[in-house]
Amino acid sequence: MKFLDWYLKIGVVSALIGASMEFFMIKTGFYDKVTVLESEKRTWESSPEAQAIREALNPWRNRDSESRKNS
Repeated sequence: MKFLDWYLKIGVVSALIGASMEFFMIKTGFYDKVTVLESEKRTWESSPEAQAIREALNPWRNRDSESRKNS
């Protein structure tokens, strides 16, 4: 391979950049914050208020009810 050393350099540099980004996210507590936000989001999505909003904003709600009446 003519450019094998070039590809190896790119691979090593990319791995180092990715590892440094992961290290930064671990050290700053990024994953802890994201875990809390995701659990709050799931709690909200399963609440009756969110389900009511989802149903109210569903553009197909009228067509679904009409198709059930016709069947």
